[in-house]
Amino acid sequence: MKGKRPGPGKFLLLFLLLCAAGILLWILVPRHYPVSRMKARAGTAYWKLSTGSQIAYNFLPAKGNKQPYPVIFLQGGPGGYISERLVQSMQTLADEGYDVYLYDQVGSGLSKRLYDIREYTAVRHKKDLAAIVEQTGSGKVILIGQSWGAILAALFLADHPDKVSKVILTGPGPVIPVNRALATVIPPDSLDLRPPVVTNAMAVEQVQNGRMQAASLLAGWFGYKLVPDAEADDFQTLLNNGLNRSTVKDTAHALPDKGGGGYYAQQMTALSFSSTPDPRARLRKVTTPVLILRGQYDNQPWGYVTEYLELLQHCRLEIIEGAGHNIATEQEDAYYNRIRQFLNDE
Repeated sequence: MKGKRPGPGKFLLLFLLLCAAGILLWILVPRHYPVSRMKARAGTAYWKLSTGSQIAYNFLPAKGNKQPYPVIFLQGGPGGYISERLVQSMQTLADEGYDVYLYDQVGSGLSKRLYDIREYTAVRHKKDLAAIVEQTGSGKVILIGQSWGAILAALFLADHPDKVSKVILTGPGPVIPVNRALATVIPPDSLDLRPPVVTNAMAVEQVQNGRMQAASLLAGWFGYKLVPDAEADDFQTLLNNGLNRSTVKDTAHALPDKGGGGYYAQQMTALSFSSTPDPRARLRKVTTPVLILRGQYDNQPWGYVTEYLELLQHCRLEIIEGAGHNIATEQEDAYYNRIRQFLNDE
């Protein structure tokens, strides 16, 4: 007697089970990325802040005629970290008489990662900055914010205008919560602004995979960490290598990422933008001098800059030719010359 052949329904079920197993393996099996891991920086010290954050920082003491207020540099990201190159280049301000502080934001670089990734928010970063200002003991500070760091500087300025002497926003991201309509504003032809060769979307598309897509969804929906920090941060380094190509005019000048970006700090902080208390009404009352530096090939929509110019009473804009979003990468001398002129301007 011949055995009964399985029906087409069983073949379909087997096929679906195999597909499901393949998808689970694709998502659950850890990945290795051939990227650099961040190494300890010379001169790194640590703050244990009242917020609970443990923050790695570098301090560059002023030389010569010391200025009354220190400079705090706020890196981009979110989840930005401080590189050796940045520490070396910021020495030029220390040589001008300014104490300079640079720090890895919580969840990035050499700073401690948070157990609960839902605690990575714009408000948490703002509270960390307030605690850091207190650590300096200077009463007032000068803020230099790059990209997301400019967003953070604006949030802090809205809450604590009495603690800020001057602000430099370089390649600023939008005022948050984001007014999406501003992304379509067309810049005047007289500025000769141009788009970069590579966009952020292109960089993300080249490296994205199912495991990290699942990690992003689970983090955003449930605050669940599917991928461990070390693996997720390696992926962020891989991604940053692509994103760095969108921050320059000439992609041959893009700097390799040497590790340090915090994946969950980046993901969760960005997700918090829509729920961050609106600072616009308070920014309108601020009288602190503000300088905006924007590269000719910046990848941020022009309309986001116009909102800062409209909100802030004492704000001026300068375009740096031949530079992208990260101005200092290609036009370092022009970048620091503009900053020095602004700081020396009474």
